[in-house]
Order: sequence, then C-alpha cells, then structure tokens
Amino acid sequence: MKNKLQMYFPMIRTRGEIIEIIEDSERAKDMFYHWTEERRQEFLDFCTGVRGVKTMYDFVSKEVLNPEYNPERVDELLSLLLGQEVHIVEVLPNDSTRIADETSLVIMDMVVQLKDGSIANLEIQKIGYKFPGERSACYSADLLLRQYKRVRGKRKEKFAYRDIKPVYTIVLFEQSPSEFCRYPDTYLHYFEQESNTGIEIDLLQKYIFISLDIFREIQQNKNNRIENRLEAWLSFLCMDEPDAVISIIERYPDFKAMYGQIYDICRNVEGVMDMFSEELRELDRNTVQLMIDEMQEELNQKEREMEEQRQEFAKELEQTRNGYQDALARIAELEKQLKGA
Repeated sequence: MKNKLQMYFPMIRTRGEIIEIIEDSERAKDMFYHWTEERRQEFLDFCTGVRGVKTMYDFVSKEVLNPEYNPERVDELLSLLLGQEVHIVEVLPNDSTRIADETSLVIMDMVVQLKDGSIANLEIQKIGYKFPGERSACYSADLLLRQYKRVRGKRKEKFAYRDIKPVYTIVLFEQSPSEFCRYPDTYLHYFEQESNTGIEIDLLQKYIFISLDIFREIQQNKNNRIENRLEAWLSFLCMDEPDAVISIIERYPDFKAMYGQIYDICRNVEGVMDMFSEELRELDRNTVQLMIDEMQEELNQKEREMEEQRQEFAKELEQTRNGYQDALARIAELEKQLKGA
C-alpha cells in the first residue's frame, strides 16, 4: 500500500525494495547494520517518504539550494527575506580566515554577491547559542571588509566609500538562542544600526535572524496552513511531516520539483547511505564537541563562582581583621586611660 507521499512521487521506493538493495551489497549491508536501530529507521523513513523530506540534511540542502545550479531558487528565498527583488550574480568563496571549528553545527553556508553589489551570507545553524550576536557582528564585519577590498580593487583611484553597498548576515536557526525564545509568536527578526536622534545614515551592516523551531510550532498550531511564499520556503526548509509537504505542494505546485529532486537522489541508495553516514559522523563529532563546550562552560561558571566566593571571603576576612585591629586599639586606649586614672 502506498503512503501519502508515494501518491505524489511515484519514484519513491518501498521499505522492502530499499532493504533488498541493501542486502544485495556487502558494503551497503555492513554500513547499514553498523548504524543504531534509530538511525536505520531514520534512513528508511527518509528514503521511503514515511517521515516526509528532511531538507535539513546537509547533502540535501547543498544539492537542492545550490546557487550555481539553481540560482533562481536562492534568488527567490533571499528576495522574500530582504523584501526586495534580488538576483545572485556571483557565488563567493567562504572566508578562509574563519576558524575551522566554526563550521561545526552548520547545515548550510553560502556567500553571494547580488546584482546591486551587495553581499549576503546565508547560513542555517543547528544550535543557536553557538552563534551569538558577537559572532554575527564579526561575520558582518568580514563581509564589509571583503566588499571594501573588492570595490577598491576594481575602482582604484576612482574609489569612493559611497560605492560600497550593504552587507546582509542572514542566519536561520534550527534551534533558537534563548533570547529569541522569549518571543514565541515571532520568528523573523531584523536588525540594523539606528541613531538615538533619528538621523538616518546607512551604516551598511544588516542582519536577519529566522527562528525555524518557533516557525514550526506556529505552523503546527495552524495545521500547517501555508499562507504565502515565504511560509512555503521556511516550511520546505524545516518541516518534514508528509502532511506539511503535501500542504506546500498543493498551495505552490512548483515546490514539487524540488521534492522530486530529493527523491531522485534517494534512488541511489548506496550513494545516499554514504552521505547519510558522513552526516552521522559529523553529527556525532558535533555532539561530542557540544558536550565538551557545555562542560567547559559549566566548569568556567563554577570557577567564576568560586572566584567570587573567594573574593567575598577575602573581603570578609579583611573586614574581620580590621575589626580585630580596631578592637585591640580600643582596648589599648582603655588600658591607658585606666592607668592614668
């Protein structure tokens, strides 16, 4: 019996067909049975459409949203987020100065130059607290410096600072930072620098933060009803339930091509297993690193608390010592007065 998504995507294989392909290959079988039962189930649910389509897999997002192969898709997503029509003219290499471990817990990361010369960095981060405002500011500063160098290099003696266009740091959080969780009814946050007097000066650095987990909850509360193209895109990125997928493609049939592309990828079972294994290895590595970071932060917090207690104790000890010295001085003064009486 076909599941819901197989009615829309006949290329989806059944669980039995995929198991048969795995059993026919020693390499695939060895790989499959080295996974935990939970991971095996996750893989089969993904390939058979039982759990819908998980676009958040790194190998999926890079294939479907590759701005070099399908620029019109990223064009539309950026246009919706920025509130203006944009077109990618160039995909820029990621900044090589970034520390290697800063790429951990990143699902997607692309830097593009837009038609008007602006530069946008679009990222999907798994865990928001690993991407604080300070880090966003540093990334934005990198983008601004890169654009400055590019523009100055091209215009040379004709260069003027007004030639520099805005830079956009756009971050989608799979799991939002705690600050964003205080706004459970809002999933889009726009930031830019403003004056306290109302003077308008374009300081070029702009930020957009999207809380996908909050968006998911909002969508689920309204039964996955899609009301506009941006909601369709965000649902495509973070919602993998079959009903959500069907809701998207029934409202906007052009999304069906992207889902179909994903299920065409799934037909190469062993190839997807390789990518899935790599995803699991990266997830395990990131999980371990995250645990280390959390333990280190807990240790640092304990050390800070102990230092505060030590300073407080030292302060109290000093006050006690001073009080003792004052008491001795007072006793000496009293004895002196008694002798003189």
